[in-house]
Amino acid sequence: MSTIDTGLTLIRNASQRVSRANGRMGNAFKSWMPTGLYARALLIMIVPMVVLQTVVAFVFMERHWNTVTRRLSAAVVQDIAALIDVYKTYPQDKDRAQVRRIAQRLQLVVDFLPAGDMPPPGPKPFFSLLDQTLSVQLGRQIGRPFWIDTVGRSNLVEIRVQLDDAIMRIFALRSAAYASNSEIFIFWMLGTSTILLIVAVLFLRNQIKPILRLADAAESFGKGREAPNFRPRGAREVRRAAQAFLEMKARIERTIEQRTAMLAGVSHDLRTILTRFKLELALLGEGPEIDAMRKDVDEMSMMLEDYLAFARGDSGEIAQPTDMTMALEELRNDAERHGHTATVAFHGLPVVTVKPASFKRCLGNLVSNAARHGNTISITGHRDHRYLTVTVDDDGPGIPADMREEVFKPFLRLDDARNQDEGGTGLGLAIARDIARSHGGDIMLGDSPMGGLRATVRVPV
Repeated sequence: MSTIDTGLTLIRNASQRVSRANGRMGNAFKSWMPTGLYARALLIMIVPMVVLQTVVAFVFMERHWNTVTRRLSAAVVQDIAALIDVYKTYPQDKDRAQVRRIAQRLQLVVDFLPAGDMPPPGPKPFFSLLDQTLSVQLGRQIGRPFWIDTVGRSNLVEIRVQLDDAIMRIFALRSAAYASNSEIFIFWMLGTSTILLIVAVLFLRNQIKPILRLADAAESFGKGREAPNFRPRGAREVRRAAQAFLEMKARIERTIEQRTAMLAGVSHDLRTILTRFKLELALLGEGPEIDAMRKDVDEMSMMLEDYLAFARGDSGEIAQPTDMTMALEELRNDAERHGHTATVAFHGLPVVTVKPASFKRCLGNLVSNAARHGNTISITGHRDHRYLTVTVDDDGPGIPADMREEVFKPFLRLDDARNQDEGGTGLGLAIARDIARSHGGDIMLGDSPMGGLRATVRVPV
């Protein structure tokens, strides 16, 4: 391998490591970010505002407060140095009244303490710009041992300077040595930020509401329910999406109505012919051939009803609150009337908004499928804050795991694998899943604790 190939391999490996690291960092960042549009929009407005305020505050602190405080502190220290020069250069009276008078004109209070040691250093705040600048200016302009207290009295600063024969104690106004308008600046900064955030929250809430209404309307339509009060609102883009949803909903409903009307016509024509067959068979009298033909006509009538039910779906029915406990009890009674052992249990609030006849047909198909291939049936319902779950268990032969999705295909039957004597159109499970999905849910098949098949219907509430 040449040197160029080795270099390219190293570069490729390094780029792959960087790409994986970026991917991990991106996934971690996504896990920290909120998932809602409202929260993300607030972050988009809050983060730049906080960054801007932070930068402005930092620049203001560094360029304004530091400069102003440094100049004010330097001016106070210059006045103190001038007083020391006056005290050392010119003769003083006994009580040093001349120095005090000059200090008073400089807005300073001066007195003299007996010569001795300075007090021990007092506690200093964690961040004190005044303490730092005063210490620097006193060491630079006076060059004598000093002691300062910027913590004690709130409106005064105490400075002690050691002279040859005494200690000069000076009290200066804090406002004369420090730019003390920081509270006003912070108040205005926080006040304006709060007002802007309140306006942003109110504005975003009004902008998010139409999107939430559109999502609720789409979810209701997916569950087969109506959203009567929905209309396009909000920004132009949101209104456009809402209008597109309404047009799509109208097209789907129009297609369903056309299919239902067509099926009603086909059903009427075919039932007319079957009724004619039954009438003709009734006029022919009795006989083995006539009984076989009647059986074929009855089977054809049942197959026709199954085909039409599968093609029609649950169109035209309105979702309404339904007591699932009573619905499951009716299914148990039907199973027991046909000679099967059935049990029912329900947990949670029983009232659920579904299309009653269609959902009962969905569960009835599952119960009849269990009754066809088993002797004992167990029906269990559970409702929580999100889903209604109904399981139908039987003790029959079950369905192989690799065929549990195939059985939902229309006209597919597993009679060879389960029971040769029982027939059907192969539409029962297909109709049940179609109804469950029209409610926004689905049907899953699995192993039953009773040894047979478990069919689980789960729809959102």
